[in-house]
Amino acid sequence: MTRAPSVFEHDIDGLAYVKTADGDLLTEPGARTVIPLPLVDAVIDAADECPGDCIYVERPDGTLEAGPGS
Repeated sequence: MTRAPSVFEHDIDGLAYVKTADGDLLTEPGARTVIPLPLVDAVIDAADECPGDCIYVERPDGTLEAGPGS
């Protein structure tokens, strides 16, 4: 099950990737997108539960909110 399915989507390789508000899948390492405020808690939960420790959630000021090292 994917948390925040409007933000993450599984690609053909079986990994979940972040996607833009337009639905474009961002598969490049370090890809970023703005998360709508109502989805922030779900994205933070996804970062906390990510088995690959690869989801980072930053505040607009650049402060790390969730993810490895937070």
